[in-house]
Amino acid sequence: MVRCEGKPLPNGDPVMKAVRVRNPASLDSLEVVDIAEPDSPAAGEITVKLHASSLNFHDYAVVAGMIPTDDKRIPLSDGAGEVVAVGEGVEEFAVGDRVISTFFPQWERGAPPLGSFETTPGDGIDGFAREMVTKGTSAFTHAPKSLDFVEAATLPCAGLTAWRALMEDGKLVPGQTVLVQGTGGVSLFALLFAKAAGAKVIATSSSDEKLKTVRDLGADHTINYKSCEEWGDAAFDWTDGKGVDHVIEVGGPGTVNQSIAAIRPGGHIHLIGILTGQSGEVETAALMRKMGRLQGLTVGSRVMQQRMIEAIDANGLKPQISDRFPLEKLADAFRHEESGSHLGKIAIEI
Repeated sequence: MVRCEGKPLPNGDPVMKAVRVRNPASLDSLEVVDIAEPDSPAAGEITVKLHASSLNFHDYAVVAGMIPTDDKRIPLSDGAGEVVAVGEGVEEFAVGDRVISTFFPQWERGAPPLGSFETTPGDGIDGFAREMVTKGTSAFTHAPKSLDFVEAATLPCAGLTAWRALMEDGKLVPGQTVLVQGTGGVSLFALLFAKAAGAKVIATSSSDEKLKTVRDLGADHTINYKSCEEWGDAAFDWTDGKGVDHVIEVGGPGTVNQSIAAIRPGGHIHLIGILTGQSGEVETAALMRKMGRLQGLTVGSRVMQQRMIEAIDANGLKPQISDRFPLEKLADAFRHEESGSHLGKIAIEI
């Protein structure tokens, strides 16, 4: 990652550290720069000193050039920090409050808006790979009281996606069975939320070592999908032929048919990721026979995030942090994510 040594700005404005991605975007095009600190907050805005962020596949897609973005975009959709100034009329936040960002700042509540990333930090607008930011209050919620900044920074994308899937859309109830694919952030958050709700969890991975760790985290049953290619049938059989109530589907077209095999009649497949490709053959007849629900979803609303935070504080849930990198090593953090060797969230300390 290129280091661009900062010089005092011509107008004398104070500077802060940030990371930008240059076009054509790639991990090698990430650069550490000094830029002007944000303006003081206007009416309805707050200024936040950022302490942490975390990596999501969406962030990787932006910096790797898979998702087009503007030149000099500041990446990262997740941010956690402390309020250092408030604008006129702000009542929800005060100086000293600990806050986390929202993935869709304009989606307060209700039905989801058209799937657009124009206002998503790190994609349509600048993100949180920087030391300070000034934004409207809808860009943040209060952070959980029980988590530190690094832990809290894992919530806005991965945490909320899992929460929405199981608790908001899935209406998970005690005694149900949840199948989570892999050991990434969304899947491990789903494991935590499911166990807190009194559900049983089946976890899949290609690594026996990782499967041992998820059993330690509370998984009731694990399946190595490399040695058990028909893992959907195996999961169905483990439930005594009743089928799985919910599947956290992160693979997409390459795994969805196994998810269909796993679910009970009327079961719910939450389509969250497309790691195996953007299109493929879906066994629609099998889905119809199961009368299953296949639902695509992307993160959630601000109100959903607030409900998730209340649940985290009430249950004392702790995110699984795989690795921590300083902001200056953001490219190395993405390369680590690219390797697939992590288990849980990769955190960025600012």
